[in-house]
Amino acid sequence: MEKLHKPDLKLARKRSKEHIETKEYQKTEIINLGLGKKYLIQTHGCQANEADTEVLAGLLEDQAFTKTDIIEETDVLIINTCAIRENAENKVFGELGRLKSYKKVNPNMIIAVAGCMPQEEAVVERILNKYKHVDIVFGTHNVSQFIEYLHYVMVEKKRLIEVFSKEGDIIENLPQARDHRFKAWVNIMYGCDEFCTYCIVPYTRGKERSRQKDYIIKEVKNLVKRGYKEITLLGQNVNSYGLDFDNIDYSFANLLEDLAKLDVPRIKFTTSHPKDFSDDIIDIISKYDNIMPFIHLPVQSGSNSVLKKMNRKYTKEEYLTLVEKIYDKIPNVSLTTDIIVAFPSETEDDFKETLDLVEKARFEGAYTFIYSPRKGTPAASYENNISEEEAKSRLYQLNKLVNEGYLRGNKRFEHQTVKVLVEGPSKTRPDVLSGYTENNKLVNFKGPESLVGKIIEVYIEEAKTWSLDGIIKNS
Repeated sequence: MEKLHKPDLKLARKRSKEHIETKEYQKTEIINLGLGKKYLIQTHGCQANEADTEVLAGLLEDQAFTKTDIIEETDVLIINTCAIRENAENKVFGELGRLKSYKKVNPNMIIAVAGCMPQEEAVVERILNKYKHVDIVFGTHNVSQFIEYLHYVMVEKKRLIEVFSKEGDIIENLPQARDHRFKAWVNIMYGCDEFCTYCIVPYTRGKERSRQKDYIIKEVKNLVKRGYKEITLLGQNVNSYGLDFDNIDYSFANLLEDLAKLDVPRIKFTTSHPKDFSDDIIDIISKYDNIMPFIHLPVQSGSNSVLKKMNRKYTKEEYLTLVEKIYDKIPNVSLTTDIIVAFPSETEDDFKETLDLVEKARFEGAYTFIYSPRKGTPAASYENNISEEEAKSRLYQLNKLVNEGYLRGNKRFEHQTVKVLVEGPSKTRPDVLSGYTENNKLVNFKGPESLVGKIIEVYIEEAKTWSLDGIIKNS
Protein backbone atom coordinates (compact mmCIF):
# COMPACT_ATOMS: atom_id res chain seq x y z
CA MET A 1 0.00 0.00 0.00
CA GLU A 2 1.51 3.33 -1.05
CA LYS A 3 1.71 6.27 1.35
CA LEU A 4 -0.76 8.86 0.08
CA HIS A 5 -1.55 12.42 1.15
CA LYS A 6 -3.06 14.55 -1.63
CA PRO A 7 -3.31 18.35 -1.95
CA ASP A 8 -6.55 20.20 -1.25
CA LEU A 9 -7.18 23.46 -3.11
CA LYS A 10 -9.78 24.63 -0.57
CA LEU A 11 -7.26 24.33 2.26
CA ALA A 12 -4.60 26.03 0.15
CA ARG A 13 -6.82 29.12 -0.19
CA LYS A 14 -7.18 29.63 3.55
CA ARG A 15 -5.32 32.33 5.48
CA SER A 16 -5.56 32.90 9.25
CA LYS A 17 -4.18 35.53 11.61
CA GLU A 18 -2.23 32.94 13.54
CA HIS A 19 1.52 33.50 13.79
CA ILE A 20 3.68 31.25 11.63
CA GLU A 21 5.95 28.91 13.56
CA THR A 22 9.73 29.01 13.02
CA LYS A 23 11.47 25.68 13.56
CA GLU A 24 15.12 24.63 13.61
CA TYR A 25 15.98 21.85 11.18
CA GLN A 26 16.88 18.64 12.94
CA LYS A 27 19.22 16.49 10.91
CA THR A 28 17.74 13.07 10.28
CA GLU A 29 19.38 10.11 12.02
CA ILE A 30 19.65 8.25 8.72
CA ILE A 31 23.41 8.29 8.17
CA ASN A 32 25.12 8.01 4.78
CA LEU A 33 21.99 6.86 2.97
CA GLY A 34 23.61 7.84 -0.30
CA LEU A 35 27.05 6.32 0.14
CA GLY A 36 28.19 5.30 -3.33
CA LYS A 37 25.05 6.76 -4.91
CA LYS A 38 24.48 9.74 -7.22
CA TYR A 39 21.72 12.31 -7.58
CA LEU A 40 20.48 14.66 -10.30
CA ILE A 41 18.03 17.56 -9.88
CA GLN A 42 16.25 19.19 -12.82
CA THR A 43 14.98 22.64 -11.87
CA HIS A 44 12.13 24.45 -13.60
CA GLY A 45 10.78 27.91 -12.84
CA CYS A 46 11.74 30.83 -10.66
CA GLN A 47 14.53 31.69 -8.24
CA ALA A 48 12.49 30.28 -5.35
CA ASN A 49 12.68 26.88 -7.04
CA GLU A 50 16.41 27.30 -7.56
CA ALA A 51 16.80 28.05 -3.86
CA ASP A 52 14.72 24.95 -2.99
CA THR A 53 16.95 22.89 -5.27
CA GLU A 54 20.01 24.06 -3.33
CA VAL A 55 18.33 22.80 -0.14
CA LEU A 56 17.44 19.44 -1.70
CA ALA A 57 21.02 19.09 -2.92
CA GLY A 58 22.28 19.99 0.55
CA LEU A 59 20.06 17.36 2.16
CA LEU A 60 21.28 14.71 -0.27
CA GLU A 61 24.95 15.59 0.08
CA ASP A 62 24.48 15.54 3.85
CA GLN A 63 23.65 11.86 3.34
CA ALA A 64 26.79 11.24 1.20
CA PHE A 65 25.09 11.39 -2.22
CA THR A 66 27.25 12.90 -4.99
CA LYS A 67 26.00 15.06 -7.84
CA THR A 68 25.92 13.92 -11.46
CA ASP A 69 24.62 15.34 -14.75
CA ILE A 70 24.29 11.94 -16.40
CA ILE A 71 20.82 10.36 -16.17
CA GLU A 72 22.10 6.85 -16.89
CA GLU A 73 24.22 6.81 -13.71
CA THR A 74 21.64 8.50 -11.48
CA ASP A 75 20.24 6.74 -8.41
CA VAL A 76 17.91 9.58 -7.31
CA LEU A 77 16.41 11.99 -9.84
CA ILE A 78 14.28 14.94 -8.69
CA ILE A 79 12.27 17.18 -10.98
CA ASN A 80 11.65 20.46 -9.13
CA THR A 81 8.63 21.89 -10.93
CA CYS A 82 6.97 25.19 -11.77
CA ALA A 83 3.20 25.73 -12.07
CA ILE A 84 3.08 29.34 -13.23
CA ARG A 85 2.21 28.52 -16.87
CA GLU A 86 0.75 25.58 -18.77
CA ASN A 87 3.83 25.27 -21.00
CA ALA A 88 6.03 24.71 -17.94
CA GLU A 89 3.79 21.86 -16.80
CA ASN A 90 3.69 20.28 -20.24
CA LYS A 91 7.49 20.20 -20.33
CA VAL A 92 7.56 18.35 -17.01
CA PHE A 93 5.01 15.76 -18.13
CA GLY A 94 7.01 15.30 -21.33
CA GLU A 95 10.16 14.71 -19.28
CA LEU A 96 8.34 12.25 -17.01
CA GLY A 97 7.30 10.27 -20.07
CA ARG A 98 10.88 10.22 -21.32
CA LEU A 99 12.20 8.99 -17.95
CA LYS A 100 10.09 5.84 -18.12
CA SER A 101 12.62 4.21 -20.45
CA TYR A 102 15.47 4.96 -18.02
CA LYS A 103 13.49 3.39 -15.20
CA LYS A 104 13.06 0.21 -17.24
CA VAL A 105 16.83 -0.04 -17.69
CA ASN A 106 17.49 0.84 -14.04
CA PRO A 107 14.49 -0.23 -11.90
CA ASN A 108 16.29 0.93 -8.74
CA MET A 109 16.39 4.55 -9.91
CA ILE A 110 14.13 6.65 -7.67
CA ILE A 111 12.22 9.41 -9.46
CA ALA A 112 10.73 12.25 -7.41
CA VAL A 113 8.52 15.16 -8.44
CA ALA A 114 8.76 18.24 -6.22
CA GLY A 115 7.86 21.93 -6.21
CA CYS A 116 4.72 23.79 -7.19
CA MET A 117 3.08 21.34 -9.59
CA PRO A 118 2.38 18.69 -6.90
CA GLN A 119 0.42 21.33 -4.96
CA GLU A 120 -2.27 21.04 -7.69
CA GLU A 121 -4.88 18.33 -7.26
CA ALA A 122 -5.11 17.56 -10.99
CA VAL A 123 -1.35 17.12 -11.28
CA VAL A 124 -1.19 14.55 -8.48
CA GLU A 125 -4.11 12.61 -9.96
CA ARG A 126 -2.39 12.57 -13.36
CA ILE A 127 0.89 11.32 -11.89
CA LEU A 128 -0.94 8.64 -9.89
CA ASN A 129 -2.78 7.35 -12.94
CA LYS A 130 -0.35 7.84 -15.84
CA TYR A 131 3.18 7.98 -14.43
CA LYS A 132 3.42 4.96 -12.18
CA HIS A 133 7.23 4.95 -12.47
CA VAL A 134 7.33 8.11 -10.29
CA ASP A 135 8.23 7.03 -6.75
CA ILE A 136 7.92 10.22 -4.66
CA VAL A 137 5.67 13.28 -5.00
CA PHE A 138 6.01 16.12 -2.51
CA GLY A 139 5.30 19.84 -2.52
CA THR A 140 6.71 23.16 -1.38
CA HIS A 141 5.91 22.83 2.32
CA ASN A 142 7.89 19.71 3.15
CA VAL A 143 11.23 19.98 1.34
CA SER A 144 12.97 19.48 4.70
CA GLN A 145 11.47 15.97 5.00
CA PHE A 146 12.78 14.63 1.71
CA ILE A 147 15.42 12.34 3.21
CA GLU A 148 12.76 10.63 5.33
CA TYR A 149 10.64 10.12 2.21
CA LEU A 150 13.60 8.78 0.29
CA HIS A 151 14.49 6.36 3.06
CA TYR A 152 10.89 5.11 3.19
CA VAL A 153 10.78 4.41 -0.55
CA MET A 154 14.21 2.74 -0.58
CA VAL A 155 13.34 0.45 2.34
CA GLU A 156 9.62 -0.22 1.79
CA LYS A 157 9.78 -0.29 -2.03
CA LYS A 158 6.47 1.64 -2.16
CA ARG A 159 5.36 4.93 -3.68
CA LEU A 160 4.99 7.99 -1.48
CA ILE A 161 2.78 10.98 -2.22
CA GLU A 162 2.98 13.58 0.55
CA VAL A 163 1.61 17.01 -0.35
CA PHE A 164 0.37 19.46 2.29
CA SER A 165 -2.03 22.32 1.61
CA LYS A 166 -1.37 24.69 4.48
CA GLU A 167 -0.24 28.18 5.35
CA GLY A 168 3.31 26.96 5.91
CA ASP A 169 6.02 27.05 8.54
CA ILE A 170 9.58 28.34 8.39
CA ILE A 171 12.40 25.82 8.74
CA GLU A 172 15.79 27.37 9.57
CA ASN A 173 19.35 26.04 9.27
CA LEU A 174 18.62 23.67 6.42
CA PRO A 175 21.77 22.40 4.66
CA GLN A 176 22.38 23.99 1.25
CA ALA A 177 24.64 23.00 -1.62
CA ARG A 178 25.10 26.36 -3.31
CA ASP A 179 25.02 26.18 -7.09
CA HIS A 180 27.31 29.21 -7.48
CA ARG A 181 30.69 30.04 -5.98
CA PHE A 182 30.20 33.78 -5.46
CA LYS A 183 26.50 34.56 -6.05
CA ALA A 184 23.87 33.37 -3.56
CA TRP A 185 20.09 33.33 -3.15
CA VAL A 186 18.83 34.20 0.34
CA ASN A 187 15.14 33.69 1.07
CA ILE A 188 13.79 36.46 3.29
CA MET A 189 10.17 35.31 3.14
CA TYR A 190 7.94 32.63 1.69
CA GLY A 191 4.47 32.48 0.21
CA CYS A 192 2.15 35.09 -1.23
CA ASP A 193 -1.09 36.75 -0.09
CA GLU A 194 -1.74 38.89 -3.18
CA PHE A 195 -4.13 36.51 -5.00
CA CYS A 196 -3.76 38.02 -8.46
CA THR A 197 -6.59 36.39 -10.34
CA TYR A 198 -4.32 34.70 -12.91
CA CYS A 199 -1.75 33.31 -10.47
CA ILE A 200 -1.50 29.89 -8.82
CA VAL A 201 1.40 30.81 -6.48
CA PRO A 202 -0.68 31.74 -3.37
CA TYR A 203 -2.15 28.22 -3.54
CA THR A 204 1.16 26.43 -4.15
CA ARG A 205 3.44 28.37 -1.77
CA GLY A 206 1.11 29.24 1.08
CA LYS A 207 0.69 32.29 3.29
CA GLU A 208 3.19 35.17 3.34
CA ARG A 209 5.64 34.49 6.14
CA SER A 210 8.80 36.43 6.89
CA ARG A 211 11.99 34.97 8.28
CA GLN A 212 13.30 36.50 11.49
CA LYS A 213 15.94 39.13 10.71
CA ASP A 214 18.60 37.50 12.90
CA TYR A 215 18.56 34.32 10.80
CA ILE A 216 18.84 36.33 7.56
CA ILE A 217 21.68 38.53 8.81
CA LYS A 218 23.54 35.49 10.14
CA GLU A 219 23.19 33.70 6.79
CA VAL A 220 24.45 36.71 4.85
CA LYS A 221 27.41 37.19 7.21
CA ASN A 222 28.40 33.55 6.70
CA LEU A 223 28.17 33.92 2.93
CA VAL A 224 30.40 37.00 3.01
CA LYS A 225 32.96 35.10 5.11
CA ARG A 226 32.96 32.38 2.45
CA GLY A 227 33.77 34.93 -0.25
CA TYR A 228 30.36 35.49 -1.83
CA LYS A 229 30.21 38.76 -3.76
CA GLU A 230 26.52 39.07 -4.63
CA ILE A 231 23.47 38.31 -2.48
CA THR A 232 19.99 38.26 -4.00
CA LEU A 233 17.14 38.49 -1.49
CA LEU A 234 14.18 36.34 -2.49
CA GLY A 235 10.45 36.51 -1.91
CA GLN A 236 7.26 36.41 -3.96
CA ASN A 237 6.80 40.00 -2.77
CA VAL A 238 9.89 41.17 -0.88
CA ASN A 239 8.32 44.58 -0.26
CA SER A 240 5.82 43.03 2.13
CA TYR A 241 8.60 41.53 4.26
CA GLY A 242 7.89 42.08 7.96
CA LEU A 243 4.23 43.00 7.57
CA ASP A 244 3.30 39.71 9.21
CA PHE A 245 5.40 40.36 12.33
CA ASP A 246 3.23 40.93 15.38
CA ASN A 247 6.00 41.55 17.89
CA ILE A 248 8.34 44.02 16.16
CA ASP A 249 8.11 46.92 13.71
CA TYR A 250 10.67 45.88 11.13
CA SER A 251 10.24 46.39 7.39
CA PHE A 252 11.99 45.47 4.15
CA ALA A 253 13.62 48.90 4.17
CA ASN A 254 15.01 48.16 7.66
CA LEU A 255 16.36 44.80 6.50
CA LEU A 256 17.94 46.31 3.38
CA GLU A 257 19.75 48.91 5.48
CA ASP A 258 20.99 46.38 8.04
CA LEU A 259 22.38 44.18 5.25
CA ALA A 260 23.87 47.14 3.38
CA LYS A 261 25.91 47.97 6.49
CA LEU A 262 27.60 44.55 6.27
CA ASP A 263 30.63 43.98 4.10
CA VAL A 264 28.54 42.77 1.13
CA PRO A 265 29.81 44.00 -2.25
CA ARG A 266 26.46 43.57 -3.99
CA ILE A 267 22.87 43.27 -2.77
CA LYS A 268 19.92 42.65 -5.09
CA PHE A 269 16.32 41.57 -4.53
CA THR A 270 13.39 40.06 -6.38
CA THR A 271 10.45 40.27 -6.78
CA SER A 272 8.75 43.55 -5.90
CA HIS A 273 5.04 44.28 -5.93
CA PRO A 274 4.38 47.91 -6.90
CA LYS A 275 1.70 48.44 -4.24
CA ASP A 276 4.23 47.87 -1.42
CA PHE A 277 7.23 49.70 -2.89
CA SER A 278 7.54 52.42 -0.23
CA ASP A 279 9.43 55.72 -0.23
CA ASP A 280 11.59 54.24 2.55
CA ILE A 281 12.75 51.45 0.24
CA ILE A 282 13.63 53.95 -2.49
CA ASP A 283 15.56 56.10 -0.01
CA ILE A 284 17.59 53.14 1.27
CA ILE A 285 18.49 51.98 -2.25
CA SER A 286 19.66 55.49 -3.13
CA LYS A 287 21.66 55.77 0.10
CA TYR A 288 23.89 52.68 -0.22
CA ASP A 289 26.26 51.96 -3.10
CA ASN A 290 26.23 48.22 -2.47
CA ILE A 291 22.47 47.96 -3.14
CA MET A 292 22.42 47.53 -6.90
CA PRO A 293 20.60 50.09 -9.07
CA PHE A 294 18.50 47.37 -10.67
CA ILE A 295 14.82 46.85 -9.86
CA HIS A 296 12.46 44.27 -11.31
CA LEU A 297 8.99 45.75 -10.90
CA PRO A 298 6.23 43.63 -12.51
CA VAL A 299 3.39 45.73 -13.92
CA GLN A 300 1.51 43.00 -15.89
CA SER A 301 -0.69 45.49 -17.82
CA GLY A 302 -1.04 49.18 -18.60
CA SER A 303 -4.84 49.11 -18.63
CA ASN A 304 -6.67 50.06 -15.44
CA SER A 305 -9.58 47.87 -16.45
CA VAL A 306 -7.32 44.84 -16.88
CA LEU A 307 -5.31 45.63 -13.73
CA LYS A 308 -8.55 45.63 -11.74
CA LYS A 309 -9.58 42.27 -13.18
CA MET A 310 -6.11 40.97 -12.35
CA ASN A 311 -6.54 42.19 -8.74
CA ARG A 312 -3.22 44.05 -8.90
CA LYS A 313 -4.36 46.79 -6.46
CA TYR A 314 -2.84 49.79 -8.29
CA THR A 315 -3.61 51.87 -11.36
CA LYS A 316 -1.47 52.72 -14.36
CA GLU A 317 -1.13 56.26 -13.03
CA GLU A 318 -0.01 55.07 -9.58
CA TYR A 319 2.55 52.77 -11.15
CA LEU A 320 4.01 55.54 -13.32
CA THR A 321 4.13 57.89 -10.31
CA LEU A 322 6.15 55.24 -8.46
CA VAL A 323 8.46 54.83 -11.44
CA GLU A 324 9.13 58.57 -11.57
CA LYS A 325 9.92 58.59 -7.84
CA ILE A 326 12.44 55.80 -8.42
CA TYR A 327 14.07 57.61 -11.35
CA ASP A 328 14.18 60.83 -9.37
CA LYS A 329 15.94 59.29 -6.34
CA ILE A 330 18.03 56.68 -8.22
CA PRO A 331 18.88 58.33 -11.58
CA ASN A 332 21.17 55.49 -12.77
CA VAL A 333 18.62 52.74 -12.06
CA SER A 334 17.61 50.08 -14.59
CA LEU A 335 13.98 49.00 -14.42
CA THR A 336 12.63 45.73 -15.80
CA THR A 337 9.15 44.25 -15.59
CA ASP A 338 6.69 41.40 -16.33
CA ILE A 339 3.80 41.86 -18.75
CA ILE A 340 0.91 39.58 -19.71
CA VAL A 341 -0.89 40.10 -23.01
CA ALA A 342 -4.29 38.75 -24.08
CA PHE A 343 -5.65 38.56 -20.54
CA PRO A 344 -9.37 37.70 -20.76
CA SER A 345 -11.35 40.75 -21.92
CA GLU A 346 -8.23 42.74 -22.94
CA THR A 347 -9.35 45.00 -25.79
CA GLU A 348 -7.18 46.62 -28.44
CA ASP A 349 -7.42 49.87 -26.49
CA ASP A 350 -6.33 48.06 -23.31
CA PHE A 351 -3.33 46.70 -25.16
CA LYS A 352 -2.44 50.17 -26.45
CA GLU A 353 -2.49 51.39 -22.85
CA THR A 354 0.14 48.75 -22.08
CA LEU A 355 2.32 49.89 -24.97
CA ASP A 356 1.95 53.46 -23.75
CA LEU A 357 3.04 52.49 -20.23
CA VAL A 358 6.09 50.61 -21.58
CA GLU A 359 7.22 53.74 -23.42
CA LYS A 360 6.64 56.03 -20.44
CA ALA A 361 8.26 53.71 -17.89
CA ARG A 362 11.45 53.40 -20.00
CA PHE A 363 11.97 49.75 -19.14
CA GLU A 364 15.33 48.20 -20.00
CA GLY A 365 13.93 44.70 -20.29
CA ALA A 366 10.81 42.67 -19.67
CA TYR A 367 9.54 39.12 -19.36
CA THR A 368 6.50 39.00 -21.63
CA PHE A 369 3.87 36.28 -21.86
CA ILE A 370 0.58 35.39 -23.46
CA TYR A 371 -1.98 34.75 -20.70
CA SER A 372 -2.05 31.11 -19.61
CA PRO A 373 -5.13 29.96 -17.64
CA ARG A 374 -4.35 28.06 -14.44
CA LYS A 375 -7.02 25.75 -13.12
CA GLY A 376 -8.29 26.83 -9.69
CA THR A 377 -7.60 30.54 -10.20
CA PRO A 378 -10.47 33.03 -10.71
CA ALA A 379 -9.27 34.13 -14.16
CA ALA A 380 -9.49 30.56 -15.45
CA SER A 381 -13.28 30.96 -15.47
CA TYR A 382 -13.23 34.34 -17.26
CA GLU A 383 -14.59 34.36 -20.80
CA ASN A 384 -11.77 34.91 -23.27
CA ASN A 385 -12.57 35.68 -26.91
CA ILE A 386 -9.04 36.69 -27.92
CA SER A 387 -7.81 34.44 -30.71
CA GLU A 388 -4.40 32.79 -30.60
CA GLU A 389 -3.44 34.75 -33.71
CA GLU A 390 -4.35 38.06 -32.07
CA ALA A 391 -2.55 37.11 -28.84
CA LYS A 392 0.63 36.31 -30.78
CA SER A 393 0.34 39.57 -32.72
CA ARG A 394 0.11 41.57 -29.48
CA LEU A 395 3.08 39.73 -28.02
CA TYR A 396 5.09 40.48 -31.16
CA GLN A 397 4.24 44.19 -31.00
CA LEU A 398 5.07 44.33 -27.31
CA ASN A 399 8.38 42.52 -27.74
CA LYS A 400 9.40 44.88 -30.51
CA LEU A 401 8.93 47.81 -28.14
CA VAL A 402 10.59 46.00 -25.23
CA ASN A 403 13.61 45.15 -27.36
CA GLU A 404 14.01 48.81 -28.22
CA GLY A 405 14.15 49.43 -24.47
CA TYR A 406 16.80 46.71 -24.05
CA LEU A 407 18.99 48.40 -26.65
CA ARG A 408 18.37 51.91 -25.31
CA GLY A 409 19.23 50.76 -21.80
CA ASN A 410 22.46 49.19 -23.01
CA LYS A 411 23.40 52.15 -25.21
CA ARG A 412 23.64 54.47 -22.22
CA PHE A 413 26.67 52.49 -21.02
CA GLU A 414 28.51 52.70 -24.35
CA HIS A 415 31.92 54.38 -23.93
CA GLN A 416 31.50 54.21 -20.15
CA THR A 417 33.48 52.26 -17.56
CA VAL A 418 31.36 49.79 -15.58
CA LYS A 419 31.99 47.39 -12.71
CA VAL A 420 31.56 43.75 -13.70
CA LEU A 421 31.29 40.66 -11.51
CA VAL A 422 33.10 38.11 -13.68
CA GLU A 423 31.18 34.81 -13.90
CA GLY A 424 33.26 32.76 -16.30
CA PRO A 425 33.68 31.97 -20.01
CA SER A 426 30.88 33.12 -22.31
CA LYS A 427 28.36 30.40 -23.17
CA THR A 428 28.77 31.07 -26.89
CA ARG A 429 32.44 32.17 -27.05
CA PRO A 430 34.70 30.14 -24.74
CA ASP A 431 37.67 32.44 -25.43
CA VAL A 432 35.72 35.38 -23.96
CA LEU A 433 34.79 36.05 -20.33
CA SER A 434 31.36 37.34 -19.30
CA GLY A 435 29.77 38.87 -16.25
CA TYR A 436 27.14 41.32 -15.06
CA THR A 437 27.24 45.00 -14.20
CA GLU A 438 25.61 46.67 -11.23
CA ASN A 439 22.63 47.35 -13.52
CA ASN A 440 22.42 43.64 -14.42
CA LYS A 441 23.81 44.12 -17.93
CA LEU A 442 25.65 41.20 -19.53
CA VAL A 443 29.21 42.14 -20.55
CA ASN A 444 31.59 40.14 -22.76
CA PHE A 445 35.34 40.84 -22.78
CA LYS A 446 38.68 39.06 -23.14
CA GLY A 447 40.74 38.28 -20.07
CA PRO A 448 42.34 35.53 -17.99
CA GLU A 449 40.17 33.03 -16.10
CA SER A 450 41.91 34.15 -12.90
CA LEU A 451 39.43 37.07 -12.93
CA VAL A 452 36.42 34.78 -12.37
CA GLY A 453 34.68 35.71 -9.13
CA LYS A 454 36.20 39.18 -9.00
CA ILE A 455 34.61 42.59 -9.55
CA ILE A 456 36.62 44.48 -12.16
CA GLU A 457 36.30 47.63 -14.27
CA VAL A 458 35.49 47.17 -17.96
CA TYR A 459 35.35 49.89 -20.61
CA ILE A 460 32.32 49.37 -22.89
CA GLU A 461 33.21 49.69 -26.58
CA GLU A 462 29.91 48.58 -28.11
CA ALA A 463 26.37 48.16 -26.88
CA LYS A 464 24.15 45.51 -28.47
CA THR A 465 20.52 44.68 -27.76
CA TRP A 466 21.25 41.78 -25.40
CA SER A 467 24.80 42.47 -24.23
CA LEU A 468 27.76 44.84 -23.99
CA ASP A 469 31.23 44.27 -25.48
CA GLY A 470 34.19 45.79 -23.67
CA ILE A 471 37.83 45.65 -22.72
CA ILE A 472 39.36 45.44 -19.25
CA LYS A 473 40.28 48.94 -18.15
CA ASN A 474 44.05 49.53 -18.15
CA SER A 475 44.63 46.14 -19.78
